[in-house]
Amino acid sequence: MDGFLWVFFPLFIAVGSAILAIYIMQSRMEVAVSKERETLAEARAIITSQHRTMEERVRATEEETKRKSFDEFLSDFRVEERHYMRESKSLFLNRKSMILQERLFFRNIPLSNWVEHEMVVEDGGDIQKLAKACSVFSTRSLETATTPGAPQIGTPKIATKKMIGRA
Repeated sequence: MDGFLWVFFPLFIAVGSAILAIYIMQSRMEVAVSKERETLAEARAIITSQHRTMEERVRATEEETKRKSFDEFLSDFRVEERHYMRESKSLFLNRKSMILQERLFFRNIPLSNWVEHEMVVEDGGDIQKLAKACSVFSTRSLETATTPGAPQIGTPKIATKKMIGRA
């Protein structure tokens, strides 16, 4: 039995040591894998945040480009305006009126026919102020047309409005 003990005792210690080494190595591997997973999670978080940031930057750049191109497009519109005075004399009535003609252009292409307004001028009236007040294409009339209760764009504020000629 002593021989048997001397043979199996070292074998038993070797198996025990092997099992202990396996458990220690397995716990070391679990620690290494958890550290790798942690680094991978941090890398994924950084990549997703950079991806979101990049998408927001691209979207903001697209919006800015659209806004600039639309502003550039709108800056190509202009209004050509001319006015002259007309006196109509009848037997008992001497009437002085200002004729204002306007048309809208895109670059050098006319978009509308001449729009004509006839305004009766009172003595001592400011002609330039009267011309701006009844302009169809002026920015003031466009701003007031967007406010509630204001007249719509193109509604006549004077006695006569008619289109003449072709562009």
